[in-house]
Amino acid sequence: MDLTTRYMGLELKNPIIVSSSGMTSTVDGIKLMAESGAGAVALKSLFEQEIQMEISSMSGSGAVVNNYGEAADYMQYYVREENVGKYLELIEGAKKAAGIPVIASVNCVSPGEWTSFAKSIESAGADALELNIFIMPSDPKFNSENIEKRYFDIIAEVKKRISIPLAVKIGYHFSGMAHFLVALSNTGIRGMVLFNRFFSPDIDLKKLEITAMPVFSSPSDLALPLRWIGMLSGKVRCDLAASTGVHDGWALAKVLLSGASCAEIATAVYKNGAKQIGLMLEDLRTWMGSHGFGKIDDFRGRLSQKNISDPVHYEQAQFMKYFSSHGKSK
Repeated sequence: MDLTTRYMGLELKNPIIVSSSGMTSTVDGIKLMAESGAGAVALKSLFEQEIQMEISSMSGSGAVVNNYGEAADYMQYYVREENVGKYLELIEGAKKAAGIPVIASVNCVSPGEWTSFAKSIESAGADALELNIFIMPSDPKFNSENIEKRYFDIIAEVKKRISIPLAVKIGYHFSGMAHFLVALSNTGIRGMVLFNRFFSPDIDLKKLEITAMPVFSSPSDLALPLRWIGMLSGKVRCDLAASTGVHDGWALAKVLLSGASCAEIATAVYKNGAKQIGLMLEDLRTWMGSHGFGKIDDFRGRLSQKNISDPVHYEQAQFMKYFSSHGKSK
């Protein structure tokens, strides 16, 4: 079976990318992912605030304190302990040790001075850069147009700095999702990752404190990227990658059928170990063989909305069909 795929112009030996996480924060961890069969890795994210804090400390400016308020004390400590320069060393080390594409990652919310660091990421040898962007639409002073403009501004500023492929990893909090994502794909980005996972608050009823919801995805989370990749495949001007809910080879086959070029995984490896990568690839090969597919391009996008006879299957209105008989006696 030929499992090779292309993503953002990069040749991947298979469609599994280990996503930005603690598993990709060290050269040894990255090497393990590569040896276990990963097609590429996305490095653990740097945060915009970390980069900006470093720039501010080098310039003697205190602007970052004003920009990030309560986060400043934490960030000053964090940058002292985990110098941003180490990230460039991680890229260089990963490129030497892994033998697979290395995608750098930055978690960002503004098109600020931090974007100058993108050039250093490219110079260190990263094959591509992924921007993990999420701007919480929680401030009533900002409408959807204000928020969406920030995404375009961030992309424009970063693209000025680099020539390596650029991807954006985004959430699903947009009022006109399809319109926005098509417009985003027209900015010259090479990839779009659907979707990122965020911190979600919970409440501890005993301690009366705000805590965190579980961070791991579940197989049922696949429904969200599956639907949107299926609807957008062939309509956007960039490659699509699935993220969240891809836990086994069968889920991997599904997102490829919907039109994805690849899938980013984390929870499946956290829970089952690096061996899960090989098991997922073996499942994919088994499924391909059962249908007579010799390569991924034989079936990629075959079940996207653009290619199926009844496109309404991807629309939410279909709930009426599946639940109209629920509860009826037989």
